[in-house]
Amino acid sequence: MRLRPARQSEAHALSELCFRSKAHWGYDAAFMEQSRKALTISKIMIRDVPVVVAVDGDERLLGVYALEAQGKAVDLDLLFVDPPAIGSGVGKALFKDAVSEARMLGGREMTVLSDPHAAGFYEKMGCRFERMHVSDAIAGRELPLYRLRLRP
Repeated sequence: MRLRPARQSEAHALSELCFRSKAHWGYDAAFMEQSRKALTISKIMIRDVPVVVAVDGDERLLGVYALEAQGKAVDLDLLFVDPPAIGSGVGKALFKDAVSEARMLGGREMTVLSDPHAAGFYEKMGCRFERMHVSDAIAGRELPLYRLRLRP
């Protein structure tokens, strides 16, 4: 496995990877459709913000993350692993790379609005639970918000 910047031509495939990864947790079809916009990676996104993919030796997409810098805070906008690769270290590698990239962007902290099923992962990665926060995808839903202080 290796990490590299996403290509604009991969936007659709990456969006589908995000969708499969979210669906892995057993959400129903109505919930997944409500989530589709938030799970979409556009060509413009790939052009404008750091979007990094994990690929295998055959260049198959295994996972993806995207960051959004907001001053000294960098938001881990998304991090998804294709279900067959869950538990293989792909998520950990992507997260560690995201932390390095956030530091290079000048971030002092990284925020993560997590799916409840991924909360344990972010805690293992050193993120600190801050509070519940309103979902940006599903009206009336609250999600755990985490912070990670970034040291140079």
